[in-house]
Amino acid sequence: MIDYNKKINTFRSRYPLEDLDISYESDRGRILSAPSLRRLQKKTQVFALELNAAVRTRLTHSIEVAQASRFISKTILKKCGKNFGLDELGDAFISTAEMASMLHDIGNPPFGHFAEVTINDWMSKNANTILETLINVSDENIEFKNLLLRDLCNFDGNAQAIRVVIKLQRLNLSYTQIASILKYSRAAYEKKPLKGESLDYLRKKPGYYYSEKDEVALILEKLDIKKGCRFPLTYIMEAADDISYLNADIEDAVDKGIISFEDVYVLIKKECEIMNETYLLELVEKYYLKAKENEDEPYQFNLFLTLTRATLTHALVNHVSEIYIANHQKIFNGEFNYALLEYDQNSKYTKAVQVLQNISIKHIYNHKSIQTIKLKSYQILKSLFDFYSPLLKITNHDFFKLLENKTIDCFLSS
Repeated sequence: MIDYNKKINTFRSRYPLEDLDISYESDRGRILSAPSLRRLQKKTQVFALELNAAVRTRLTHSIEVAQASRFISKTILKKCGKNFGLDELGDAFISTAEMASMLHDIGNPPFGHFAEVTINDWMSKNANTILETLINVSDENIEFKNLLLRDLCNFDGNAQAIRVVIKLQRLNLSYTQIASILKYSRAAYEKKPLKGESLDYLRKKPGYYYSEKDEVALILEKLDIKKGCRFPLTYIMEAADDISYLNADIEDAVDKGIISFEDVYVLIKKECEIMNETYLLELVEKYYLKAKENEDEPYQFNLFLTLTRATLTHALVNHVSEIYIANHQKIFNGEFNYALLEYDQNSKYTKAVQVLQNISIKHIYNHKSIQTIKLKSYQILKSLFDFYSPLLKITNHDFFKLLENKTIDCFLSS
């Protein structure tokens, strides 16, 4: 039975608030004033080290995703009516999904997903050696050591977000709000499931680390979420993120001069023809002609993008909302093993999304300028890890002496 009172409540680790309205407003305030959220303004989406203020940062992207989450949430509530306990939980439902979107990138490293690969590459080459230097592992602890190594070598922005919220920033958010950003249900030290295994999509990436496993276990227990499953509103945050990406990367690429308005039109038309996709093709041709006929050259792309984005976003929001309702029990249980936007592979909306994703992969993400920055970012991050690695190699005794501003033999660590 679907009853959102089991999922949306006031549980939190410290200083719980009895009033639900005050509880989720408290979450909003804590999130919007968090230093880790403000730091997203210096992290770019695709174009790292970008100085052009018009190009999206992780912060501006998160704001766009939050708006999409509000739209999806409100649409779902309209379709649900006053059922499932949502008549009294509507505001909390919307706010939780919106704030999950504000937080969804909070654990991302600089230079995006390429940095995750770089960090894991460095750790896989160095972590074992450092551990063996520091600790004489007994036979009975070998299994635990290997568990920690898997945890250390599986850095992921989603798992880091949980660590930031629970440990590093200690935001003391409600369990409902924390669960909403637990995008993947597998611990970093657990093995990745094979394709076709139970809940393989929900467990395809690390969702949390060993250091947060006890807190995560308590949250799952309090919100009646089975192991391996997901919080229902997380599906909304994920869909909002997917929708927000569609036009954003293409718009930023035009701002950067990587592609032009004419390129965008030609590339979309060509990709639609390759995939035999007609919905997006008709949309693009309609608004391309309208922009050409009604605007001067400097403003044509703006009109084209505004009309295309508005129409496509509205259609996709309705599409994912219908999928949410059609699969409501599984989503409520957290066992729906798909992203909402990827569920119906035969849908015209899914195909339209695939067209735009293909264009971004072929003509933006693999552009020479971005690949060059990725190579630079690899060297920057590797050098930082090499430079600070002495801190990983000193003993606990020396580390705590440093925290007390005492001197130790390793002057570089000091």
